[in-house]
Amino acid sequence: MAPSRMSPTAHCTGAIIAGGRATRFGGVAKGLEQVGGVRIIDRVVAALRESCDELIIIANDPSAHEWIPGTRVVPDIRAGAGALGGVHAALSNAREAALILAWDAPFVPAALMRALREAGEAAGADAATATSNSPWGFEPLCAWYSVSCLAAVERHLDSNDLHAGSWLRDVRSVQLNSSPWGDADEIFFNVNSADDLTMANALARRPA
Repeated sequence: MAPSRMSPTAHCTGAIIAGGRATRFGGVAKGLEQVGGVRIIDRVVAALRESCDELIIIANDPSAHEWIPGTRVVPDIRAGAGALGGVHAALSNAREAALILAWDAPFVPAALMRALREAGEAAGADAATATSNSPWGFEPLCAWYSVSCLAAVERHLDSNDLHAGSWLRDVRSVQLNSSPWGDADEIFFNVNSADDLTMANALARRPA
């Protein structure tokens, strides 16, 4: 259950975005790899669970039902649409809002995910994102989105603009400074290759 300080009327679905074929990872289901002795997907679940009313996995892998037993698995509705297709599937299966996190991001803290939800709800916004060093200046796959964003996402899908972040120009959003939670390059580190996995394990071994 979500913490009581959050609005009881704003149901929030935690969506683990696990789409994609992981071509840079040899086709392996990268979220099942371990970082610091813990599967990446389990780290993502821990980051989302306390801030959400339910969890779902956005995945097209037929074995996805085995990853987190008891967790609903939702395939992409718009096939071949990449990360934006994952956002679309998450919002299409959320009641009021979705807290989204990519399954290859092992270091996003639960406190940041909670802050994103609280910021979006408090502002009455359509979206809440956190600053990063990505080309967008924020992380589209580490964010809180109201289902009010669905129309904008669908417009961009229909126009074949599949960039994960460009549609956010069309909605009301708030942005959190991620620096209180650590270095952005480490918080939003993605495991996309064997070299990335080695680096992630090195980061996990460092003293807190």
